[in-house]
Amino acid sequence: MISNPEYNPMKPIPYGKQHITEADIEAVVETLQSEYLTQGPKVAEFERAFAGYVGAAYAVAVSNGTAALHLCALALGVDENTRVITTPITFVASANCVRYCGGTVEFADIDPATALLDVEKVRELLEGKPKGYYSGIIPVDFAGNPVNMETFRELADAHGLWLIEDAAHAPGGFFFDGKGGKQLCGNGAFANLAIFSFHPVKHIATGEGGMVTTNDEALYNKLLRLRTHGITRDPEQMEENHGGWYMEMQELGYNYRIPDMLCALGLSQLQRADAGLARRKGIARIYDAAFREAAGIETLRTGSAALGPEGETGHAYHLYVIRVQDRKGLYEYLRRHGILAQVHYIPAHTMPYYRGLGHGKGDFPEAERYYAECLSLPMYPSLTQEEQAFVIEKVKEFAGK
Repeated sequence: MISNPEYNPMKPIPYGKQHITEADIEAVVETLQSEYLTQGPKVAEFERAFAGYVGAAYAVAVSNGTAALHLCALALGVDENTRVITTPITFVASANCVRYCGGTVEFADIDPATALLDVEKVRELLEGKPKGYYSGIIPVDFAGNPVNMETFRELADAHGLWLIEDAAHAPGGFFFDGKGGKQLCGNGAFANLAIFSFHPVKHIATGEGGMVTTNDEALYNKLLRLRTHGITRDPEQMEENHGGWYMEMQELGYNYRIPDMLCALGLSQLQRADAGLARRKGIARIYDAAFREAAGIETLRTGSAALGPEGETGHAYHLYVIRVQDRKGLYEYLRRHGILAQVHYIPAHTMPYYRGLGHGKGDFPEAERYYAECLSLPMYPSLTQEEQAFVIEKVKEFAGK
């Protein structure tokens, strides 16, 4: 690492940003000049490539990650009789997808070491109610730190529940199962459905965009219909067929389609996803080394299941989070020096909307304690060594005071 405390960036250093190359631009331009801007061949091509990347049988590309979550809830039959458990430390879409369908959201506290949904807290909730009271669980691979989905699958099976893996932060992430096998986030081995996001600060950027992955063919076909107004053009799925023009609306769906030009960008970005992930892990190692012995700075641990032999890690590092006592002070100090660190996340149960549904401050002390101390430092593949050294210097400078 280059250590240069006098480095002064001419431009602010964000916590995350997209990286667009000439190859990306050429891919989009080529599609713009093609016959299709939407509902064309690039969508299916992106779906096949992404399914292969995460090791899933099927993938459905949609307009954004929130749409992906909503479609998952719809496909699994969430309604006003459904109760679902998720984490309070996530973007609110992880919970909102249940509310869109009229279901009830309940939260369980986090493991303070990882900030992931605590499986033992979920177990306590489930064992405190009769079987059938809850319908599903939505664990979140927060910051790119993969949840041990095998453990959650065992718990879900014991109580007859489905699982949606919110892997928006974790394409390319993985954990090791009980037999030592590498399980990629979103591969469908344990979750019924998984979702990803292609927002600009994510590993793969399409501007806006999302993906659902699954190994369940019936759910896959249902997602295809729900993505396009509940309509099918597949003669084998129709109740009747009037001819080549005929399409059949079989249920109430949505227009959650994604344009071909965004899928072209996604395909181009996917080609260097592994290189970007390797760079993120390299940045994390430098942060780890810098803060390991630093007084007043605590880093989140990688889940034990995501740690392999010889230091291999399945953490995908969408975010690099530290915890400090004076979080607001550090946040403002860094911004004065052009470092645009960010907070992820305000606990969902403390939002006015969820307080109005009966949740409240004090319900989940670990999540609230985490929120009071957390700060996400710059983490993206194009972050330079000089920029990272400057970030580290300023964080330590503040902590030293």
